[in-house]
Amino acid sequence: MAANDLTAARLRELLHYDPETGIFTRRGGVKGFGAESPVGGPDTYGYTRIGVDRRRYRAHRLAWLYVYGRWPIGDIDHINGDRTCNVLSNLRECTRSDNLLNRRSPTPRINKSGYLGVSWCKITRSYSAELKVNGVRVLRQRGFRTAEAASAAYWEAKKSHMPS
Repeated sequence: MAANDLTAARLRELLHYDPETGIFTRRGGVKGFGAESPVGGPDTYGYTRIGVDRRRYRAHRLAWLYVYGRWPIGDIDHINGDRTCNVLSNLRECTRSDNLLNRRSPTPRINKSGYLGVSWCKITRSYSAELKVNGVRVLRQRGFRTAEAASAAYWEAKKSHMPS
């Protein structure tokens, strides 16, 4: 079964999703688990994963399928940035670029400044701020004395490019 072979009908047959709480529960008992027991657990990226028919899916994508009867076309964004909050009002279908714009914190492995969109230049001994939207650089400012100042410029530019 391919990733998108799961249908909304099959999902609804096995699980119940509460759009107000964002929690999935079992419809029927399964070995060692009673009916109406919550399902899913965190993956290594902080998203909730749920096993259905011997495959694991991210809960936010299952929520979309459950409610709208179709798989999302692009990404599903957690509006508040909390990957565990799968309340329907916190989920929106978006492009990868829009989803990346909604990131709240830097990726520690690649960003030593501690700020999203901010880097240190050894040559000029200053910080720079950079933002790309849909692969196009919309901000590149250099010469900041502090990472905080560069971060402020980054967030100002980011606010003006955020989807509404």
